[in-house]
Amino acid sequence: MEDEKWMRRALHLAERGIGQVNPNPLVGAVIVRDGRTLGEGWHERYGGPHAERNALRHCAGSPEGATLYVNLEPCCHTGRNPPCTDAILESGIRRVVVGSPDPNPLVAGRGISLLRERGLEVVTGILKEECGAINAPFFHYIRTGTPYVVLKYAMTLDGKIASRTGASRWITGEAARERVHRDRGRYAAVMVGLGTVLADDPLLTCRIEGGRNPLRIICDSSLNTPPDSRIVRTAREVPTLIATCVGEPARLSPYRKAGCETLTLPRGTDGRLSLPDLTAALGKRGIDSILLEGGAALHGAMLDAHLVQRIQCYLAPKLFGGTAAPPPVGGQGVESPAEAFRLLRRTITPLGEDLLIEGEVCGNVYGNC
Repeated sequence: MEDEKWMRRALHLAERGIGQVNPNPLVGAVIVRDGRTLGEGWHERYGGPHAERNALRHCAGSPEGATLYVNLEPCCHTGRNPPCTDAILESGIRRVVVGSPDPNPLVAGRGISLLRERGLEVVTGILKEECGAINAPFFHYIRTGTPYVVLKYAMTLDGKIASRTGASRWITGEAARERVHRDRGRYAAVMVGLGTVLADDPLLTCRIEGGRNPLRIICDSSLNTPPDSRIVRTAREVPTLIATCVGEPARLSPYRKAGCETLTLPRGTDGRLSLPDLTAALGKRGIDSILLEGGAALHGAMLDAHLVQRIQCYLAPKLFGGTAAPPPVGGQGVESPAEAFRLLRRTITPLGEDLLIEGEVCGNVYGNC
């Protein structure tokens, strides 16, 4: 119970790095002796000192003989920072409690083994599930090289994301919308299709004080995004990428002049932008996670391509009705109920009068159904 208590503190500290460390993991560290905290730290920003070194730097006294709690296995290689295992060994810490192993091939158990070989007691697996969940985007990205995709939508009890006229503001209340803005600050990018730009003219920014704006991505196969849309007009203030199948310089020029980056990709078998090629290209440029806020067509295409790792459904206690009112997911879909996309590790969170239902799509980094 004592180990769990301090590991929860390490997880709490790790969360302070949300939106600041991508594509690195969220890590918190606590140094404890005789039931008292000696030092705390977390990975504060990409390229900055790791959590273990920050905790040691803030120690109120010598850490010799103390216990270190860290939610992710300490690194044992030199990257932007020297190995954390070196700092631990030099400090005199005698016991290390690790929440989750690091799947990075440069670490992958080597950090734990090194500490044990040097005589330290190492305990693993404390709150392993929670420690894995906080770094699900990192685990997926480091294993696949592609972004962790969270498909998010808000719908009514009868499964509509807009009325029959296309109006969708607002399905959910303020508490749910605030959560969305926090998640925009959490993930590296937010992605929509052309239909969402035409219907809603969104900004796709993080409107939380102190929040970080994600990279805004528009999937626009034929390059029909209005140059006077808000997302294009603000491209010099907020990074914006238009992914398209159009490569003619004359067509791309107005968007580039407005400050947008453009990415030309091949068409898939359906004649539209190849989404697997897009996620592969984004992964190569260090985009570890995407909040997918599109419409039914893009949502369905991403699911059909098995590119979604997590679902977030904001459910509002109201009904729109109407056969013409759009649902949240289109695409080809499955042939039978037995083939349905199922969710693991489900949670339900009340947000005002709305509910957030979320879970991991079967077959993701946590294992198959």
